[in-house]
Amino acid sequence: MKLQKRLAARIMKCSPYRIKFDETKLTEVKESITKFDIRRLINRGTITRLPEQGISKYRARMNKAQKRKGRRVGPGSRKGTVNARAGRKLQWIRQVRAQRVLLKRLRDNEFITQETFIRMYYKAKGGFFRSTRHMKLFLQEQDLFLKKK
Repeated sequence: MKLQKRLAARIMKCSPYRIKFDETKLTEVKESITKFDIRRLINRGTITRLPEQGISKYRARMNKAQKRKGRRVGPGSRKGTVNARAGRKLQWIRQVRAQRVLLKRLRDNEFITQETFIRMYYKAKGGFFRSTRHMKLFLQEQDLFLKKK
């Protein structure tokens, strides 16, 4: 049976693992020892080829859907350093932009004066503040917030 599988695999151009014999006609398969005999059995449908085994994309799709929702990004999933995942420059840009947006909002809503805005803007540019929260704390400590009536 090993010979028949090998010959059938060569004829059908696939792996011997994908060759299937009809269980009812095994004696016929055992008797065939030439390529011609095997070809005849293939044409009759006694010897068939199993379909190729694919790899399921189900798990990959589910993981991608979860990642889109912001899941699966905890410390156990991270490979690089913080700077490798988002460069220092990108971190800086995000930080300064957030601080500038906050400053503009405070100025437009008249929580701070134009002079305070300018001083704070330059401090933000110089990297004085760690975050927007730090900026708010600084404004409170220096008593730079205007009292709304």
